[in-house]
Amino acid sequence: MSSSLYDDLSLSALRERQSEKWRAFPPDVLPVWVAEMDYPLAPPIREVLHSFVDRGDTGYPWVGELPSAFASFALARYGVAVDPSRAYVVSDIMRGIQVALEVLTPPDSGVAFLTPAYPPFFESVPYVGRRVVSVPLVFAASGRPSVDLDRLASALARPDVSAFLLCNPHNPTGRMFTAGELSAMAEIAERSDVVVLSDEVHAPLTYGAARHVPFWSLSSDVARRSVTFVSASKAWNVPGLKCAMALAGSPEVSKALQTLPAEILVGSSVLGIAANIAAFRSGLPWLTETLDYLAVNRTLLQSLLAEKLPSVRYALPDATYLAWLDCRDLGLGPDPAAAFLERGRVAAVGGHHFGVEEGTGFVRFNFATSKAILTEAVARMASAVES
Repeated sequence: MSSSLYDDLSLSALRERQSEKWRAFPPDVLPVWVAEMDYPLAPPIREVLHSFVDRGDTGYPWVGELPSAFASFALARYGVAVDPSRAYVVSDIMRGIQVALEVLTPPDSGVAFLTPAYPPFFESVPYVGRRVVSVPLVFAASGRPSVDLDRLASALARPDVSAFLLCNPHNPTGRMFTAGELSAMAEIAERSDVVVLSDEVHAPLTYGAARHVPFWSLSSDVARRSVTFVSASKAWNVPGLKCAMALAGSPEVSKALQTLPAEILVGSSVLGIAANIAAFRSGLPWLTETLDYLAVNRTLLQSLLAEKLPSVRYALPDATYLAWLDCRDLGLGPDPAAAFLERGRVAAVGGHHFGVEEGTGFVRFNFATSKAILTEAVARMASAVES
């Protein structure tokens, strides 16, 4: 796909989209909030969706080749094997996490996760009758986060904590945890005998030397009480088609997941499954080009902030197309996103949604758009500070 297709995004055309990103705010607002890309679909996905519609193929879903398609992708991309027989299709990752908590953890037990955290973690854990246990990340002066292993160990050692919910790559910071960090976290989880649920939806979206290490690829003892969640939804921009997979770390976990109703285990759509297969089988060229463009935007955002909002701290993410911006020195109060929206007509996500204590004064910014739209968004944010 030519880079011009990324550069020449039309705002008028984007505003015709029916997705949440482009419908939640008035048309004078630039949306850089929800994790959704503005780019055209990968040709293999577009073609397979057209073929399904052309033949009226919109019936009940069939898993088909999806587990083997992902296994081939994982072996080529990450160099590790996946057992397709332990892969279960669910509607999306958060639904998969909910049902995994229901079958693998006791009611009213604690679920620990690193904060700031993806907002649905805070909502889904109580929804299934479990309790949130926050484990704050530690931020260096540069803004780069790391895991406080002692604090994690204390949290997982609590007798009421039954699970560790990991997000790798991390949302909202874009931090990619190394093999050493993952092994340390896994050892703590194993010692505390807690279930590990690893959300790896952003795993294909890595930059430079960063390499994703799937949780299931760690030692068998560590992985035995784990479920890893994967999907093409973020990397190939098909979240609305609703399809993800839960990868059981052992036959025992697999047996527990098999107790779920069939409507949950194949709760995706026929189009979602087809799009995921196309992405994993044939979508790598598109992904490579898109990552090249996103890598430029990642550093363009850094340059724009240095020029127009120099007091904002921003650590380049290892992965994702999300930027975690420390706006506490702008003088905009606890929710700078509200000022950016009201005064600059830019919709970002207020950091408090990712944890009140850890996120107040921060903003999550989605840079998966054109350079022109990205530049305009930062200019508007700067005008909100100046006004």
